[in-house]
Amino acid sequence: QVYLVESGGGSVQAGGSLRLSCAVSGHTFSGLCMGWFRQAPGKEREGLGNILTGDCFTSYAASVKGRFTISKDNYQNTLYLQLNDLKPEDTAVYYCAADTSGRCRGRVPKVFDYWGQGIQVTVSS
Repeated sequence: QVYLVESGGGSVQAGGSLRLSCAVSGHTFSGLCMGWFRQAPGKEREGLGNILTGDCFTSYAASVKGRFTISKDNYQNTLYLQLNDLKPEDTAVYYCAADTSGRCRGRVPKVFDYWGQGIQVTVSS
């Protein structure tokens, strides 16, 4: 069982920044592929990026590349998502997720085994 708890969401004006955190427990942190997703009302869950916790591999969706950055702290067992230059269309519930296969298999929800509860990010114009 992997437990994921997101924090750091909130409301911000367009152009602002937020940093989301995802605390991971219940599994060896270095053996995971961790992903960030978001879901806006009436839309499908969108994969934003993923990172292999045991090395430096990361990948990003084209929609957020250059604005969002995924990082990790292997000592704190924590995943981060830095959101810069936020736009109103970034408003969504953001989720972290864990793939316990030991490798990153893409940014689609079905390959991730465990999910956080989600945290709201609201960007006003």
